[in-house]
Amino acid sequence: MQQELDKQRQKVMNNKILKPLLQCIESLQTPCFSLDSQLLSRGIVGFEAEISTEIYTIAQQLKPWRKGPFYIGNFFIDSEWVSSKKFDILKPYLQLNGKRIGDIGCNNGYYLYRMLEFSPRELVGFDPSFLAYLQFLLMNRFLQSPIVFELLGVEHLPLYTPPYFDILFCLGVLYHRSDPIQTLKILKNALTPGGELFLDTLMIEGHHEVALFPKERYARMKNVYFIPTQKTLENWLYRAGFKEIQCLDIVKTTIEEQRVSCWSSEQSLGDFLDSSGQFSIEGYPAPQRIYVYAKI
Repeated sequence: MQQELDKQRQKVMNNKILKPLLQCIESLQTPCFSLDSQLLSRGIVGFEAEISTEIYTIAQQLKPWRKGPFYIGNFFIDSEWVSSKKFDILKPYLQLNGKRIGDIGCNNGYYLYRMLEFSPRELVGFDPSFLAYLQFLLMNRFLQSPIVFELLGVEHLPLYTPPYFDILFCLGVLYHRSDPIQTLKILKNALTPGGELFLDTLMIEGHHEVALFPKERYARMKNVYFIPTQKTLENWLYRAGFKEIQCLDIVKTTIEEQRVSCWSSEQSLGDFLDSSGQFSIEGYPAPQRIYVYAKI
């Protein structure tokens, strides 16, 4: 198993463009800081201190920052997504104390940092994006948290000695998977008995047991497959082996949550919708997300 894990990690880290940045970050000599509680109260992960301009230059080279926001020393990283909005939806339901937690598709680790305040036993993030890993690594050079970042995707969870996790988070991943039921089965099989799943995904309105399957792109995303109704998503979870299924919230994505910033790409949600804001640029219903809790 260890050889397979190392093989997958090495495959991602062979990126010739980003690898010099990895070496640069690993060579940084930095003091250790604690997460600033006042920043956390505003949904910002980070700390305040005087640091060198070199750190700012490295952070700029790691754009786009999709998740956040972060504060590193003396500069603010205003990410494309205001991820605190999603975390605030889930926070009232979280009981993570002493639990092994996995975050599938963790991006740069924003949610994992937010989970530290709940005193989990272990935090492991899974994401095959080398850029996201470097963003996490830069932050963690200062915070030196116990978070483990695996350069792996959900398909690699079976390598992680299942069942291993008490709680899994799968946020914004399922609609990128061409076989959603198989993906949910992988998540279920990685959970210990009584394990819990927090999931959010795109959804469409309707009472029928159907799903939208975009012809090519959805909101200019080319890797979107099935976008279910609530009933269909619940059926998928049931078929995958989850028994207790609860809808926590349904929220339309707005430009207050996802927008262009000086740390993001040049386009964001406002560019992916038509002039009415009710439909994607391709003519599909505008993005909205369903947040679900499920237990085995």
